[in-house]
Amino acid sequence: MTTSPQTTEVVETTPAPGARRPQVFNWLLLLIVFVGGICSIGIELTASRLLGPYFGDSTIIWANLIGLTMLYLSIGYYFGGRVADRWPSATLLFAITAVAGFATGLIPLMSRPILERSLVAFQDLAVGAFYGSLLGVILLFAVPVTLLGFVSPFAIRLRLLSVTSAGNTAGSLYALSTVGSIIGSFLPVLLLIPWVGTYKTFYTFSLILIGTSVIGLLLLRARVIALGAILLAGIVLAVAALWETSAIRPPEYGEIVHEEESQYNYIQVVRDGSAHYLSLNEGHAIHSIYDPERPLTGGPWDYFMVAPYFNPDTSPSDVRSMALIGLAAGTVPKQFTAAYGPIPIDGVELDPEIVKVGREYFDMNEPNLNVIVQDGRYFLATTDRQYDVIGIDAYHQPYIPFHLTTREFFQEVRDHLTPNGVAVVNAGRTATDFRLVDVIASTMKSVYPNVYIIDVGRFANSMVIGTNQPTDIANFAENIERLPPGLIRDVGEMSLKTGNIREWTSTDPKLVFTDDWAPVERVVDLMIIDTATGR
Repeated sequence: MTTSPQTTEVVETTPAPGARRPQVFNWLLLLIVFVGGICSIGIELTASRLLGPYFGDSTIIWANLIGLTMLYLSIGYYFGGRVADRWPSATLLFAITAVAGFATGLIPLMSRPILERSLVAFQDLAVGAFYGSLLGVILLFAVPVTLLGFVSPFAIRLRLLSVTSAGNTAGSLYALSTVGSIIGSFLPVLLLIPWVGTYKTFYTFSLILIGTSVIGLLLLRARVIALGAILLAGIVLAVAALWETSAIRPPEYGEIVHEEESQYNYIQVVRDGSAHYLSLNEGHAIHSIYDPERPLTGGPWDYFMVAPYFNPDTSPSDVRSMALIGLAAGTVPKQFTAAYGPIPIDGVELDPEIVKVGREYFDMNEPNLNVIVQDGRYFLATTDRQYDVIGIDAYHQPYIPFHLTTREFFQEVRDHLTPNGVAVVNAGRTATDFRLVDVIASTMKSVYPNVYIIDVGRFANSMVIGTNQPTDIANFAENIERLPPGLIRDVGEMSLKTGNIREWTSTDPKLVFTDDWAPVERVVDLMIIDTATGR
């Protein structure tokens, strides 16, 4: 490469051995390596949010996404090095990154029909088509990520003037790429996705790549190729402006009345008749229901109100306070207030955007509800309050956060119960697979004198209840029979009729989770795999 003394434009030539590169050329290579690092990781993390509303964010999904991304980069490193040795051209490198940017900008458009097919496959229980759709979407990232893998070996080849500096050249470029990757790991999660959404985040990375490529091509005086790259940018902008995105994920029923992406979740509010439903991420689970015409839902939220009745001689006046970890849009506090009156309720929710949705669409405005935006375990560790009921309903579907499933956590919960207090956990299951319920019950049994399980009738959930004092399973029916007609008695009778109420007595240490060992993801993943394979 040589430069004219009258201009800063860079002309591409083959240097003689030991020759020095023009400074502008070196800065161009550093810039594209840095931007490539940002975009390669940024695209991967944004891909997780594209997949989340359809497939969730289980460790299985993450394993596929990370594994295939690493595969694409490895392919890019290999072929990038071979191409660079054969055609060591900076113009070619910037043309490749322009194509990578263009392929990135097409991901939202091309993925939409595949993603919508996955919903049909899930509804029809076509497991092969469902996971085929997952693979199809992930394959969309093959082109941009593989091409971005070309960048580092290409830049090393172009900057390398002597074998005596090979280690320093490679090390400095890989370090710069890694710094870009660090920025790329935070940029979409903390800034772009919460502010502009998933689709526009892809467009942003697309235009960053194409824009950087155009700058490089113009300085290299490859004006025709630069014009082609500008045309690619125009196509991406046209797609972004003209393509009707509508909802990120179509609702499985009813109509969407609100949709947004928060720092933690993809949030949908769906209206079906007189009821509002809170759907998060892939939408195969409902996190809150509000129906002004029906105070009971038939779901797990109803069952929190009957947990205290395993204590002897219990009446509604004995329940004077509650804390709920996993408030969501406030279904449980609304029912508790209707059943017990305006008792103090502390509702802990990690996502502030869900709190806003609860207040606007779910009438979560009870004056006795104190909303705390915080992690549930941190809340317990920093308060000295005690409660008659502490509920845990903190699903990040399909998982319960592992730190809310351990013996140490349940001991913390017990320390915040009144003498006759109870802890109650909503645990997911299938019709026949109770593995998660069993480990939650076993872990609670290592802390509480008595542990009971009630199966939910309408949804595939079970409620696991631990009592602070020794109790007897017979207390439940005796207490329910004495109750006057009302919400509590209705749920109690439903529990006795269809809940398969049973006491958990196993103390198998292999089923007890601790802060050191809590493989809740493995348990849930095995349930998912067995369901998918029909076992």
